[in-house]
Amino acid sequence: MLTKEFLTTALALTLLLAFASTSGCSTAEQATAITHRFSSAVSPAWSPDSRRIAFDSREDGDSEIYVMNADGSDITQLTHNSDLDSGPAWSPDGRRIAFDSSREGDSEIYVMNADGSDVTQLTRNSSYDSSLAWSPDGQRIAFASYREGDWEIYVMNADGSDVTQLTHNSSSASGPSWSPDGRRIAFMSDRDGDPEIYVMNADGSDITQLTHNSGFDARPAWSPDGRRIAFDSSREGDSEIYVMNANGSDVTQLTHNFSAAHYPAWSPDGRQIAFAGRSNPYHDFEIYVIAAPP
Repeated sequence: MLTKEFLTTALALTLLLAFASTSGCSTAEQATAITHRFSSAVSPAWSPDSRRIAFDSREDGDSEIYVMNADGSDITQLTHNSDLDSGPAWSPDGRRIAFDSSREGDSEIYVMNADGSDVTQLTRNSSYDSSLAWSPDGQRIAFASYREGDWEIYVMNADGSDVTQLTHNSSSASGPSWSPDGRRIAFMSDRDGDPEIYVMNADGSDITQLTHNSGFDARPAWSPDGRRIAFDSSREGDSEIYVMNANGSDVTQLTHNFSAAHYPAWSPDGRQIAFAGRSNPYHDFEIYVIAAPP
């Protein structure tokens, strides 16, 4: 016969496991949600001083750019229009935020002051420009464009002039991320049949494949010291956040219990990685932070 003590212990264990299975993250991961019930919060981008995070969300019905403190407090909406504004990226001096927007019909690159004022259009073409990243010196912006009939990586001056195509391949290339020294650009491409992470020199030369698996590897983000690259991958089924050395070695899975985790962004102080995640397929995406590996 089962004793009262055994039943009490079993009940307590059951309740503990149930609580763990429904929480936003496991205690081992130390991942913390900093937005709560905010509609489709994705694409986190740290300010250069690591004190604020910009992101995009459909909270007001369409995708807009927001900014908040790094702890999730003081959320402020920066853009206000009926079209899609997404993919924010801070300038290295912290004064401006670049983003892509469909306010003119197709997706173009824009820049605004960090408070949302003085919006300026940088690219003008009949195709799609998106997925942008400032160079560490603030002089250039890398981005992905479909202007030649497939997605390729381009670079332009920060004022939109002197657009130069860096990749030339019939497969897709997107998600550029500059190395901290400005000498290399990591990106994702499906040129080997499925999306993988690649790196090239900032002029487009010497393209090297870093990941090799049948899953979906995407959205690379360099660590501030240039030693590592974070990315998201579906190599184990659900998309999770991973970290590897900058040469592709020593791949480590950072998150484990999300139904989807995307858009890793390393804080400039190197201490945290922000990402968009959802704990199960029925929940919306929220912005999380997790301690960066030592």
